[in-house]
Amino acid sequence: MLYPNTLEQKLGFDKIRELLKQACISPLGQDYVDKIRFTDNHSLIDKLLRQTAEFKQIVQYETEFPQSNYIDVREQLTKARIEGLALTEEDFFDLKLALKTAQACLTFLAKSEEGRAGGRQFPFLKELAGPVALDPHLVNSLDRIIDDRGRVRDSASPELARIRKQIIAEQAHLRKQLDSILRQARQNGWIPDDMSLTVREGRLVIPVAAEHKRKIKGIVHDESNTGQTVFLEPAEVFDANNEIRELEYAERREIFRVLLDLTNTLRPHLEGLKKAVNFLAQIDFIRAKARLALQIGAEMPTLHNRPFVNWTDVRHPLLFLSLQKTEGKKVVPLTARLDENGRILIISGPNAGGKSIALKTFGLVQYMLQCGLLVPMADFSEMGVFQNLFIDIGDEQSLENDLSTYSSHLTAMKQFMVGANKRTLFLIDEFGTGTEPGLGGAIAEAILEDLNKSGAYGVINTHYTNLKVFADKTDGLVNGAMRFDSEHLEPLYQLEIGRPGSSFALEIAQKIGLPKGVINRAKEKLGTQQVNFEKLIKELDIEKKVFAEKNIEVGINQRKLAQQLAEYTALKTKLDNEQKQLLNDAKQKAKALVQEANQRIENTIREIREVKADKEITREIRQELQQFEQKALKPEVVAAPAKPKEEYESATGPIGAGDYVRIQGQTAVGQVLAIRGKDAEISIGDLKSNVKLNRLEKVSRRVFKEAVGETEKPRMQGMDLNEKMMNFSFNLDIRGKRGEEAITEVDQFFDNALMLGYPELRIVHGKGDGILRNLVRTHLRRYKQVARMEDEHADRGGAGVTIVKMK
Repeated sequence: MLYPNTLEQKLGFDKIRELLKQACISPLGQDYVDKIRFTDNHSLIDKLLRQTAEFKQIVQYETEFPQSNYIDVREQLTKARIEGLALTEEDFFDLKLALKTAQACLTFLAKSEEGRAGGRQFPFLKELAGPVALDPHLVNSLDRIIDDRGRVRDSASPELARIRKQIIAEQAHLRKQLDSILRQARQNGWIPDDMSLTVREGRLVIPVAAEHKRKIKGIVHDESNTGQTVFLEPAEVFDANNEIRELEYAERREIFRVLLDLTNTLRPHLEGLKKAVNFLAQIDFIRAKARLALQIGAEMPTLHNRPFVNWTDVRHPLLFLSLQKTEGKKVVPLTARLDENGRILIISGPNAGGKSIALKTFGLVQYMLQCGLLVPMADFSEMGVFQNLFIDIGDEQSLENDLSTYSSHLTAMKQFMVGANKRTLFLIDEFGTGTEPGLGGAIAEAILEDLNKSGAYGVINTHYTNLKVFADKTDGLVNGAMRFDSEHLEPLYQLEIGRPGSSFALEIAQKIGLPKGVINRAKEKLGTQQVNFEKLIKELDIEKKVFAEKNIEVGINQRKLAQQLAEYTALKTKLDNEQKQLLNDAKQKAKALVQEANQRIENTIREIREVKADKEITREIRQELQQFEQKALKPEVVAAPAKPKEEYESATGPIGAGDYVRIQGQTAVGQVLAIRGKDAEISIGDLKSNVKLNRLEKVSRRVFKEAVGETEKPRMQGMDLNEKMMNFSFNLDIRGKRGEEAITEVDQFFDNALMLGYPELRIVHGKGDGILRNLVRTHLRRYKQVARMEDEHADRGGAGVTIVKMK
């Protein structure tokens, strides 16, 4: 069921019909456009969509498919039913072209998958061609008799061939006679040199100057507009022209006889020909749907045989085509989902923010789908089938029925509540308006409650706060907002589901230039609850924008972090493996050296025993053994890690101011600032401390520098840095903190940011009297790494937030 009767006009589907008609080649397809009807038959919708999707591929990729001669020959087939009536040459020529086009379409669809470029198959279009059967003998008969100029061929019958041959001979003889007369008249000056033979009333004549027309015996058939030239048939060619005329009559009679026979041959095939013409009409219609789909970027979504909406990047087709002609403007796509958990969407937002366009997009796209048209959305979107489509858009007031605007809306609501069920989609624009706001909002909420109980699906536009609150706390309802740039007070035309929108009425009034006093009084009259509600929505929108931008940056950093972590892990694994390999190699070499050394020692002992410990020989053997020992130790020294030198060296003498010292038992070193009895004030880095002298030991300046050099460049483990990066936030909130406490947090925050390389920081200090802001900014100017500082955008905190740009 559809409501109201003007639904197509209100949604703009009448313009879609016009676009389809323009895309058709012939009246055949245009007649099918007029037959488009809304249906809830799932299988029929699926078939229509798949036919169009297949033809979309043909239009895009198949150049062999016939593109012309979709000729409407229904009138010719009707005439052919009448006994004794012969179709004309023009009729047969149109019929021949149409049947050849149909035959070419059938041949194309009958091709196997292997025989087609790209391996594309078109099963649904092939099914459409199933009932069509053209007799090849009939098509051949038409082609044998009618030539490619739409004339009966000479070979159509022996008699016709004889007559036309005789006509040609007589015309040649006649032309020869007239050429002779024309030449003679030109010599006598009766005919200008640029004149030649011509035809008048089917007879060959010569042009003669009017003053010389009596010098040539004959009949004048015509004269020029000026009367200075007459067209004369000389008496000598009367008989020849008469003969040709008789032959032409005979030719005409023979042609009629041939066409009558051909019409009689055609008559038994009229039912099959009618199916072929209807097939052409369907092909022209489906082709038009495919061409429109390419124009508006339409796709075939996943179709469900139940009420369901899961749309991604859907566009209003008419707005899309309109903005295509305007350079620099594009349709902002919508994404929406309606299911059992959220069946009714309540859209709020400012005027001219795109609510009505969003509503019409819902209605028009759903209507297009259930009329068998592809729809402009992402191809992975999902659409369901609804039994009823109800809309209340625009003004339906009627003078005849004495209906006001609000009365017409209530009449529509009555129809909605009577007809709504679980397979209904209803669309309501400016719900509840047209009467006193308090009453209108209450009635609208009661109607909405009833529609929700019916299980229907719907989309509603409203400004009423009570409906936004009702949707927030009621199962089955969900809020949506048309986004708005509160800084520039411009609509963004983006639908955001999950939260209500603000009307921004006060902000728009302020931008237009209404007096500030008027706006302030309006706020007072409105009440703090409503003002706070609108303010909260605005602040939530600002915060969402800020964190959406920062989430993108965090995502990028996390991806970089994951990559670095993977590289670190791979490198560590590689180093561990190499270390194990080196240790294994060293162990093997050491084992071999020990074995060789033992062998040498045994040999030495044996030789000494054999020579009975001769001193000279013993000394030589010992030298050989020492040389081996030195040779064996060389690679060991190279392979083994060098023994670290003493990390700290003590200096002698008493400890005084300016000396460098180390606390006994610890590695930290520092410098003595002053001696106070048995205590020394020392400085270790930025830390000052008093330490007993007997706990200190003096170190050299060189040792101090080495130690300080190590402490100034601490080695940081990769996992520690990664953990810091993951836990670090670019946003620091110091609102409500005292100056000293805030500066301490800013310093720590800034140090971490410098270490992690963040290019931009955000410090939230609030507006107030500006004391904390000035304190923070004055302090940050001392850092040479700061490039500049600036206020945040007005819609994201303004002067209450400082953006720090790093060099």
